[in-house]
Amino acid sequence: MGFEPPQRLARTLGELSGETAAAEWLGRLPGLVAETVARRGLEVERAIAPGGRSGLVLLVRRPDGSPATLKIAPPFAGPALERAALAHWQGWGTVRLLDAPYAAAGGAASGAVRGGGDGDAAAEAEDGALLLERLHPEMSLRSLPEAKALLEAAGTVRRLWVEPPAGHGFETVTERTAVEAVALRASSDESLAPLVTAALAARDELCATSPEALLLHGAFRQGKVLAGDRTPWLAVGPEPVVGERAYDLARLVRDRVEDLVAASSGASSARRRVNRLADSLDVDRERLRGWTLFRAVESGTRALASGRRQSAESLLEFAGWL
Repeated sequence: MGFEPPQRLARTLGELSGETAAAEWLGRLPGLVAETVARRGLEVERAIAPGGRSGLVLLVRRPDGSPATLKIAPPFAGPALERAALAHWQGWGTVRLLDAPYAAAGGAASGAVRGGGDGDAAAEAEDGALLLERLHPEMSLRSLPEAKALLEAAGTVRRLWVEPPAGHGFETVTERTAVEAVALRASSDESLAPLVTAALAARDELCATSPEALLLHGAFRQGKVLAGDRTPWLAVGPEPVVGERAYDLARLVRDRVEDLVAASSGASSARRRVNRLADSLDVDRERLRGWTLFRAVESGTRALASGRRQSAESLLEFAGWL
């Protein structure tokens, strides 16, 4: 199968793992797609563009003709962890995992994290591919007016906050943000020092007093919620992590940040959004504000380092309002 990987995928993988590892995996991708499709007896309709940020997403037909979606991701993007989280949720608020035997929760989920299984199942787990129910990739919550989108997003993310499976292999919010904090401390832009210091202080305080340990989506935002047939809206593309709900809401707070920055009332609107989301989901306002600050500064400095200056400036201006 010959194709060019979507540009967004190539750029994001380069930021995630470095240009060399990303280029190596992307070079293997056509052969990997052919092997994966043949093993499962699938017929490819088309690749979705711009598609996902961590893997190639294909619309496919299963051997019985039913529609499905195939996602193929490199090992460094954590497809086994995504598989485990989807298996645990069992389609409750998320896209449904169709791969057997991982479409059940409990031990299957934990085994997926640790690379358990044998025969064809093990091969399917190791190729970084997930066979998922077909949603409507052209219609995310970003297609709705902002107020309606936030309401639907809150209703969706609420369903995902459950106890993680026993013996899970997911990292915690403290572990994930510790790695990010190291990179943030290394930021060399002196003009950002006050913002970076405030973000790191917020993170340290929040991690020292975390009130709960729930399974979280990890990358939840409007663009990660797609229209479905089984239920109106379903979340996709988790980067699962265990921690408090405020962390999961923090990325949602800054959705459509470009519109906020362009508006004369952007600063007050951002603060109202923090309070509205916190109150609607029974999350502490200050904890949500703190995680929103840390995640916005971390994303902004990372965007700046990778040359995405416009995005970085919007994120850092937003962070300054908090």
